[in-house]
Amino acid sequence: MTDNNIETLEWSPWLDFDSVTISHIAESEGVFKMHSGMKILFMGSSRNLRNSLLQCLSNPCVSKAKRFSFAITQSSEIVKDELIIEYRVKHEGKLPICMES
Repeated sequence: MTDNNIETLEWSPWLDFDSVTISHIAESEGVFKMHSGMKILFMGSSRNLRNSLLQCLSNPCVSKAKRFSFAITQSSEIVKDELIIEYRVKHEGKLPICMES
């Protein structure tokens, strides 16, 4: 997927957030989101999805996630910013819990 339009992103199904599942993810540029209890905990972007997701396992807040989904895209940082804007509009200006300062 090379389109930077968030409406046309091709998201993976929700996958288990563990090192075995992550080891099968491509080392491609893209965006990802993580949830637990049907609440988004974190949204990120990376030039290497596999490495970034593995690093998230050691983050105390993000490691509480049970599942994750990702989309391969160019300009992942721009796409992530658009996803965050969309999230904030839908959630009264709030960020996902693991992204709050």
